[in-house]
Amino acid sequence: MGLTSKEASRLHERTGREWRNGRIAPNRRRAPVLAEQEPVPSSTRYLREDERIHIADRLREKASVRAIAAEPGRSPSVISREIRRNGMPLSGDHSRWVYRPHAAQRRAGDRRPRPKPGKIGQNVELRDFIQAHLAMRWSPEQICHALRRRFPDRPEMHVVHETIYQALYVQGRRELRRELAGALRTGRTRRKPHRYAASRRPRFSHPRVMISERPAEADRAVPGHWEGDLIIGKDGASAIGTLVERATRYVMLVHLPQGRGAQDVSTALQTTVQTLPRHLVKSLTWDQGSEMAAHHAFTVATEVPVYFCAPASPWQRGSDENTNGLLRQYFPKGTDLSAQRPDQLETVAAELNSRPRKTLDWETPAERLHKLLAA
Repeated sequence: MGLTSKEASRLHERTGREWRNGRIAPNRRRAPVLAEQEPVPSSTRYLREDERIHIADRLREKASVRAIAAEPGRSPSVISREIRRNGMPLSGDHSRWVYRPHAAQRRAGDRRPRPKPGKIGQNVELRDFIQAHLAMRWSPEQICHALRRRFPDRPEMHVVHETIYQALYVQGRRELRRELAGALRTGRTRRKPHRYAASRRPRFSHPRVMISERPAEADRAVPGHWEGDLIIGKDGASAIGTLVERATRYVMLVHLPQGRGAQDVSTALQTTVQTLPRHLVKSLTWDQGSEMAAHHAFTVATEVPVYFCAPASPWQRGSDENTNGLLRQYFPKGTDLSAQRPDQLETVAAELNSRPRKTLDWETPAERLHKLLAA
């Protein structure tokens, strides 16, 4: 007939709505509602056009956002955000909000290309202000606060300091003059990442056995299971090893005259452990400090398995943590522990082992251990 879409919509209002919204022809059989099928989570990150058509259909049927999200396996927040971002006010009645799937698809596609122009590159006044103050050797954070104080009612002049750093360092942007990076306090022309994940060496060369695999008898029911740690001296340059037996709370201090490297700790622990009867050394529990990187060599030499606590879980070695606190009465923080002789460490350990403990019914750790040895 040679009519435009707008003219055809006036003559056939229902057909026009279906063309506009991507609906199927009225004489064709409608596909079953997705709610009757098993929800299949979408593997794509972005909504597809057919999903947007489904959202428009279900909104027209007055379905809730949660019901719409459950059918294609999407999160309700995804659907809610899609309607809010890609919907539009109804022409002639701005109080009503409509969602048109094909227009929403175009709008989402227009926003997707990367990289996007930055805020500094689009605002000449903002760029000139930042460049002038960088030349005066102001830090990006100082510039950001100055912008908020100078232009409190102009949000287009507000940025965070990370935006300035990206404008300086990111190659594709070129929003600020490259030579201004030299005015920063670091003087770097390239950004230095804090970590290089690809070049980071693993802390342990052999697999660790976690505390979850420790035998149930280690729960203070059977003697012979030990907890260990280091107390660190002045400037981290010296240390003393601590060993606490879980059932009796008996303490042994490990002399580390050569330092707290992994091999030094392994050798010193082997020497200390071999002074005990074999049946009183069944396992050792340690935290994930790098000083136990040679745990495999220790196990091979002593046949004592080493179990590791979960990260940041000191309560999994509660007896040893408590003992370390007691030891700070003898070795306050900032003490040079390398000056301590083996006989001095033995004296301190003997004092701790002769203290009565409430958890032992006021017996001493030495008394409990003596009973075990006698038995």
